[in-house]
Amino acid sequence: MYKVNEISKLTGVSIRMLHHYDKIGLLVPSEKTEKNYRLYSDEDIKKLYQILIFKELEFPLKEIKSILESSDFDRKEALKLQKDLMIKKKKRMDEIIQSISEVINNLEGDKKMSEKNFNVFNYEKVKEHQKKYEDETKAKYEKTNAYKECSEKTSNYSENDWKRICEEANYVYNELAKLMYRKPEDKEVQDLVEKWRNHITDNYYECTIDIFRGLGIMYVADNRFKKNIDKTKDGLAEFLSEAIKIYCDKFSTI
Repeated sequence: MYKVNEISKLTGVSIRMLHHYDKIGLLVPSEKTEKNYRLYSDEDIKKLYQILIFKELEFPLKEIKSILESSDFDRKEALKLQKDLMIKKKKRMDEIIQSISEVINNLEGDKKMSEKNFNVFNYEKVKEHQKKYEDETKAKYEKTNAYKECSEKTSNYSENDWKRICEEANYVYNELAKLMYRKPEDKEVQDLVEKWRNHITDNYYECTIDIFRGLGIMYVADNRFKKNIDKTKDGLAEFLSEAIKIYCDKFSTI
């Protein structure tokens, strides 16, 4: 077992921060002495390691806690995902370094700055990608329970049940396709998005906001889903994905 000051020296995390992690339930030490001194196990250290990686990827502490507490959390799978996100982050850093090199060359040659030099600092784009990775992570650790619920729910469906479900889905797709000339935040569009979420919950599994957000991403990221949705009308997958994002964002501000 390790004392809090030993953990601090080993990991570089301040004692104050370790106390904070304990207080919010993010990293609770395995044991405490009679004098209330914190004692950390090797498992606690492994957990802290993953917390630090998620922090490096700019995940909020609340989201990190939610991921680590998920019943479907798999440490090895999480490390693979974190590695993938780090590679993406490294790619972005390489782009910034390349941009700096170009600017240095421009300054030496007395050339003007171009729009290209500032593209790497497009804050909205950075936040958009960061949010996407957070959603993918959360959806990853929620989907297993959803899959189990879906299997149980659909195992007893009759041919008529499936016919009804398909008709309901096609209705939503067709109605959304009719409204593609409007903005995704339009009230009628958002009402249909809510109808779609309820359709999933009623017929497959509880479609939480996090799962729904993940589905919205998948509708355009996974070509199989995109092709299927775009059969109704070309571009519908992108439109639905954006409308779902707007719908879910409303809940994050409540």
